[in-house]
Amino acid sequence: MAALTVWKFDTPGGAENAAKTLLDLARGNLIVIHDAAVVEWEEGRKKPETRQLNSLAGAGALGGAFWGMLFGLIFLVPLLGAAVGAAMGALSGALADVGINDTFIEQVRDQVTPGTSALFVMTSEAVLDKVREAFRDDPPALIYTNLSDEQERALVDVFGA
Repeated sequence: MAALTVWKFDTPGGAENAAKTLLDLARGNLIVIHDAAVVEWEEGRKKPETRQLNSLAGAGALGGAFWGMLFGLIFLVPLLGAAVGAAMGALSGALADVGINDTFIEQVRDQVTPGTSALFVMTSEAVLDKVREAFRDDPPALIYTNLSDEQERALVDVFGA
């Protein structure tokens, strides 16, 4: 079963560096990356830069439309106003079935702020001790996962967050 996780980094380039580390882990068959996207928010910018990481997952399991809609709900709706917000709200109903609900959107919006970055990644088959070792010098903060409570606790224990 694939897991969607969102990891926050305290620098705008942290998520990009983590993506490179994940790619190395995937090349070593230590994790399977189904899809991934990065959000980088430089200080002084009104909105973050977002992009799907095709280099990690090929065409990607979720696709650009998914990431575009998700990042629009999180970062653009507050800037565009109520009319657009109502239209996007109707679209967000489809995401609620997979755990991407208002709480998720608010958590990411509150934590991914200017001066930070986030890695959104769908993975499976992770060799957790090797993943932990790869991130020991710069452990990210887990914002969201669709794993069970027990799986999430194990993941957080691995990263020491």
